[in-house]
Amino acid sequence: MSSTLLEVTRASHEDVERLERLIVKDLQNEPPTAKDRLYQSHRVRNNIDTIIATTEKLIEIYEDKDNARKDEIAALGGQTATGINVFSAFYDRLKEIREYHRKHPAARFVDANEEYESLLKEEPVIEFSGEEALGRYLDLHELFNQYINSKFGAKIEYSAYLDTFSQPHDIPWKLKSTRQYREYMGNLLEYLMYFFQRTEPLQDLDRIFSKVEAEFEEQWADGQVQGWEKQGQENGDDPTQHTVIDLDYYSAVEELMEVGPERLKEALAAIGLKTGGTVQQRAERLFLTKDTPLEKLDKKHFAKGARVPEQNVSTAVPQDINSLKDVASMEAKMKKLCDLLSKTIEQTKENVVKKQALTFEEMEQEREEEETQVDTESDEEDQQIYNPLKLPMGWDGKPIPYWLYKLHGLGQEFKCEICGNYSYWGRRAFERHFKEWRHQHGMRCLGIPNTKNFNEITNIEEAKELWGRIQERQGLNKWRPDLEEEYEDKEGNIYNKKTYTDLQRQGLI
Repeated sequence: MSSTLLEVTRASHEDVERLERLIVKDLQNEPPTAKDRLYQSHRVRNNIDTIIATTEKLIEIYEDKDNARKDEIAALGGQTATGINVFSAFYDRLKEIREYHRKHPAARFVDANEEYESLLKEEPVIEFSGEEALGRYLDLHELFNQYINSKFGAKIEYSAYLDTFSQPHDIPWKLKSTRQYREYMGNLLEYLMYFFQRTEPLQDLDRIFSKVEAEFEEQWADGQVQGWEKQGQENGDDPTQHTVIDLDYYSAVEELMEVGPERLKEALAAIGLKTGGTVQQRAERLFLTKDTPLEKLDKKHFAKGARVPEQNVSTAVPQDINSLKDVASMEAKMKKLCDLLSKTIEQTKENVVKKQALTFEEMEQEREEEETQVDTESDEEDQQIYNPLKLPMGWDGKPIPYWLYKLHGLGQEFKCEICGNYSYWGRRAFERHFKEWRHQHGMRCLGIPNTKNFNEITNIEEAKELWGRIQERQGLNKWRPDLEEEYEDKEGNIYNKKTYTDLQRQGLI
């Protein structure tokens, strides 16, 4: 039935409304544990994403760029190339509907309540490392190793790194202008964003970052970004070093040539090298400083009157101010995420300090206890319940009393062949099922009306036999005018219609 564009539109609107109701019903339930709360948030997030995707599809349909929707509406109104034929359009549509039901005679009705219950119990797959413990702690070990093995980092313990990683303004700007720091900050920001999206899926990270970027632009324009303030000189360094970059950004001379002749000339002049020649010659001369200290370069590369430096200043290549701005922007976003995850960061610090005081055996025991505690908190309803008699569960999730089980006869099984050999437990459920959708659908498939005459009938052959007898009885009791309609002649004699007609035809009356 979804072959037409209008049917697709209707089904899409139905899906959106169904998902909205599902979100409301899910949020009305208060999760008992942190794990359940996390699952609930991800279920809602997935439903919201589905609604957004469906809505985008509906917008595309309503825009009707290819006029498909307009043509289909016109066809429903009977508009054809030869004119308007409403009846032809109606019967074509009726034929299509009948053809669909002929091909799908046993189309199953889906109970919305049953579908809701299954979706509300869904447990989305969320990837967490063992160190993260379902989002309770951060796992920054890879970033910690990257930090301590870098020029801008320091040889500190992991616990101390947890105190300093959110404070990049303490790192000198000269060290933050390198490619190594840019990659580190990018990896740190990427991990925090990924962790935040897994633990807080209902938060709009784009909206949060848009506010951070707006504040950052104002502070950058005023030179008030912490750690990137505009100063004439700092620690005796020349102001031009505020825009320096490590040559590690470029892996080949061809890449360095893309900077342009003027930029290459300025870079060579800044470190006292010759500035003449073609673009390729300038790039080759500058690229030599990547792996070779200036004091070890051949004197032929230096300009006349230039002083050969005593140490390598290969990082004094001017860098575009926009790249430094990007690094500062990443720092601002990272700080905002640290503020949002401040509680998790504190829990991580406490966990690390606690583990440092434990032996390996104690750590293993602690890990097993934590796993057991998580399973106990989140899966109390799924624990093994002592139920040797296999009694049905009550509203509280526990077996009902045995006397109530016997009173309602829930030990008796009633099977209905018309319902597809579905089992009903207890006399009450069996009697009630004759008015439910499953039995009605089975009777409809047999072509038999579901009346009171067929109560207690569960066998297909018995139902067909009874329906045949009912049809025969209806045929015998049917009024037959030839035999039952009465006529009276002039003498007062009474005849039925057939006899009276025959006598009249023979002229005897």
